[in-house]
Amino acid sequence: MRSTVRGRLRTTALAAALTLAAGGALAVPNAAAADESVVAQYHTGSTGSDQAEPWLKLANRGSGAVQLSGLTIRYYFKADTASSTYRFACSWAVKGCANITGTFGTLAKPTATADRYLEIGFTAGAGSLAAGADTGDMQLRFHRADWQSLNQQDDYSFGASQTSYGDWSKVTVQRGGTVLWGTAPEGNDPGDPGDPGDPGGPDPTKPALFDDLNYTAHNDPRISQRGWTVKSGQGGPGVPGATWAPEQVTFAQESGNSIMTLRTSTDGTAAGTRQTELYHQRKFTKGTYASRVYFSDAPNSGPDGDHMVQTFFTIAPLDAPMDPNYGELDFEYLPNGGWGEPSNILYTTSWETYNPEPWQAVNAHTEVRQSYAGWHDLVVTVDNTSIKYYVDGQLFATHGEPYLPETAMSINLNNWIISGGLVASNTPRAYDEKVDYVYYAKDQILTPAQVAAQVAKYRTDGVTHTDNVS
Repeated sequence: MRSTVRGRLRTTALAAALTLAAGGALAVPNAAAADESVVAQYHTGSTGSDQAEPWLKLANRGSGAVQLSGLTIRYYFKADTASSTYRFACSWAVKGCANITGTFGTLAKPTATADRYLEIGFTAGAGSLAAGADTGDMQLRFHRADWQSLNQQDDYSFGASQTSYGDWSKVTVQRGGTVLWGTAPEGNDPGDPGDPGDPGGPDPTKPALFDDLNYTAHNDPRISQRGWTVKSGQGGPGVPGATWAPEQVTFAQESGNSIMTLRTSTDGTAAGTRQTELYHQRKFTKGTYASRVYFSDAPNSGPDGDHMVQTFFTIAPLDAPMDPNYGELDFEYLPNGGWGEPSNILYTTSWETYNPEPWQAVNAHTEVRQSYAGWHDLVVTVDNTSIKYYVDGQLFATHGEPYLPETAMSINLNNWIISGGLVASNTPRAYDEKVDYVYYAKDQILTPAQVAAQVAKYRTDGVTHTDNVS
């Protein structure tokens, strides 16, 4: 989360519309409807030796519309060697390659024809399928990272004679833990217990952190006792010369919950800019991260337009250029644009590493250009194969290797102004980011609905803080 590197991070990507609720209640995604009948169609784009080309379509044969976000497709194959790694690409798609994700996973029960799978997902920008409609072409491909020859003939999902689209049961389609189509290699059904999205919910015997942020003020001694730090002094990210102001981190009751407010204020000068951040100690790796966050599009008073960054993220520090132990998983909302963007944009970014000078970034990012003013439920899951970002119960982005974090990270929330992003006005103004709670379940991949249920249970049980993560 460094303003010195962010200015060169962003490249032009998807321009999609995403309509999500900005209201206060925790959103719960719809379960697969009884008439959600989705069929996978396949033909092979290539039988060549250097890459596989599984071209796919999804067809809606049910009676109602089907939201593509939240659906996943698995194509199963046999790795050429135990150490082989693979790279995914989308050559062309009617729905837009920017709206299609691809990650690789390892099967729990390898067979003679499959020990890996390519999982295809969709961002909200892919939209929905009306009854009787299909996605059109998804011309997908993958290859070995070293570009050595690969053998498709022993791959479970490969069909050499499938030279035109047809229903193909050797790929599976699922929503969460519910399989809608296809048959997986024996013993590897995507809905088997322990698979991400399993409906069992959190395991109470595994470590978790929950903080309802029920504090009196920024100097409440329980904050530091529980592993949090309210940032003070100077330093990045943000406007050079600005100050991190602990006293502008406040707590108040709203609708029966304790809400933390991160207020960043400015008079248009560096010396008069006061930013805010709260961060936890480094001890978080794989699992599920969640927070309910309120984003602001405009200041409380005064002129609008400062290039704000309102966040929920995790990070491990960069100790040297291209440090392989660095990691960062970001939600970043820019209500007034910045980094070359003219207006509202929400980014999710997964970092492997970077080099500040000369600039070199190794990351994957997904963005949607629209207003996100209001309350939103933000969830990130990290397992052995992928990072998934959810906004208000809907899948927003999926990122895979090499962006999975290798070392423990801290949990952070901050509200700051991009260097060079101050409006040319000396009239004071202040922007608020609010936070309802922070939750982390170690080594557990939970759905947004399971997160919502667990948070509700903590509150019903009167739990305002628990932490047995080490």
